[in-house]
Order: sequence, then C-alpha cells, then structure tokens
Amino acid sequence: MMKSIISICLVLTTFISVGQVAHKRKLSMLGSPFEITAVANDTLKSNEYIDLAVAEVKRIENLISDWIPTTQISEINRNAGIKPVKVDTEVLELVERAIKISQITDGAFDISYASMDKIWKFDGSMKVMPTEEAIKKSVAKIGYRNVIINKKEQTIFLKLEGMKLGLGGIGQGYIADKVKDLLVSKGCSSGIVNVSGDINAWGKQPDGKLWNVGIVNPLNKNKIFATFLLEDSAVETSGSYEKYVIFNGIRYSHIIDPRTGYPAVGVVSVSVFAKQTEVADALATGIFVLGVEVGLDLVNQLKGIECIIVDDKGKIHSSKGIDVKKYN
Repeated sequence: MMKSIISICLVLTTFISVGQVAHKRKLSMLGSPFEITAVANDTLKSNEYIDLAVAEVKRIENLISDWIPTTQISEINRNAGIKPVKVDTEVLELVERAIKISQITDGAFDISYASMDKIWKFDGSMKVMPTEEAIKKSVAKIGYRNVIINKKEQTIFLKLEGMKLGLGGIGQGYIADKVKDLLVSKGCSSGIVNVSGDINAWGKQPDGKLWNVGIVNPLNKNKIFATFLLEDSAVETSGSYEKYVIFNGIRYSHIIDPRTGYPAVGVVSVSVFAKQTEVADALATGIFVLGVEVGLDLVNQLKGIECIIVDDKGKIHSSKGIDVKKYN
C-alpha cells in the first residue's frame, strides 16, 4: 500500500486577468512533489495564501507522519502492545475515518499496513518470489480491527506488539483537504492543491473557467487519455505502471494487499473522484487492491464517488456516473 507516483497533471498555466491572478508554486514536501495555486487580487496576496498552505502542511506532517519520531502517530507505534496513547482530536478523528474506509473496503485499505514486513522488492533486485510462508508472516501484525480507539479518553491503542499505523494512504489527501479549508477560511475563493497527485480544486480560474485536470495514460505516461473539469471537488490516482515485478507471466504491482501479503494484480491505474481528497485517496488504494469488478461494484454503491480503472491489458473501466468517451 505504498503511495503511488503522480499520474495526474494540471492542465493550466499562470493566468492573469483584470483584478485577479492565479499564482502557482512547486515545492518538495512530505518526500513528494507539492504544488499549490492560489487565486487572489495580486501576486503578493497569492503568495501569502501559499505560505499559509506550506505552514499547514508542515503542521499536519508533525502530527501524523510515521517517520518523524516526535509525532503522535510515532508515539502510538512505539507503544504498540504496551499502552494507549492520548492524541489530539484531529488525529483521533482521522484514524477513526480511516478505519471506516478499511471496513467498507473489507481491509483492502488498512491503516496498519505499516506493520508489513517488506519482503517484496521492486527495484529489479528480486529474482524469485518470496515463499508462501514468508508472505503469510509478513502481514501477521496487520489488522485494523486491532486498532482500539477510546473517544472518551481520547486515546489510540495498537493491541499487538510490533503493529504500526501508516497514514500514507490517506494522509496526503487529508492534507490537501485541510489546505483548501484553511485558505477558504482566510478568503481565498479559488485555488488548487496537488499533494503528489492528490488534487483538490475549488472556485474557478481567473478567466471564469473551471480547473481542468488530465489523467495520464498509465501505459504511456507522455499521453493524457482524458481530461476532467473539477468543480469544488477532488481526484486521486493510484498507479503501478513503473513499480512492478513479473513472475511466471503474472504482473505483480508494488501495491500490496494487506489482507494476504500478495501484490495486487490485474490493475495498473485507479482514479477516484470525490468531494474530499481524503476519501479519494483511501478509496483509490482500496479499489486497486479489490480489482476491477469488485472495485466498480463498491464505487457504484457509494454516493458522490466515481472512478476510472485501467487494467493491465490497457482497457478502461469506469463507474456508472462517468462516460470516458465523453472526455477523450
């Protein structure tokens, strides 16, 4: 359940019109590309909004990152099997929502995936498959049902020693949502935030047009197979087209099924559209693991959620609310 590489591009430039400017800044944050565009009356104000966005990213990173030792998530992981850890309401509620996504995806998305032994290598060094025993052992400590939330005491406890929470499959989407909420509260009526492919757009460009994003063809990353207008909504794509291994003619992606320890097969790209980037982020990973048929069936039951799946043969599948031909 590693985070995917970027497979969405923004179809925009820096627009200037009477009284408004859309200013864009590209950075490297969270170990990934980060891009923010803020619309304001002048470039100075746009930069003020972007500075606020950067500060918000750093604030949340220092709450939920599992590789910064001083965060609350790291403290929870250190105390796995030992004792509950008191956390901020923000952290508790995020973990609680992540567990709900775990439930509706039947564990295909699981925030305790960080407990997994990393026995699969996708850098070209792995020449034989891990043994069945090693694969089974690698996921022995994964299980969202062993994440105990006590809302009254405001604590989170991991029941098994060696368990770890990892919010990589939902945290970047959450950050995109929080950046948008903060900027809107400060008067930024239009913008777009892109946290390593987790995109949240609101308002319109200075020329009055909606924000436009292109979905990159996972089998040819130099081409866009569809573009979509975003109106106060979000999109996220999970892809495995650059990180995979092939054994016995089967293509295994770098996105691991946390229930089995085996890499997901049959899918190379999943794009999910939702009102919140957090939801799109978590569902994209879960749908990737579930596969085309089960993934589409799930999405078609969820209100306000749509998705596009590209299988390993290059065929495009979409949920009921999307006609891909319309956007080509």
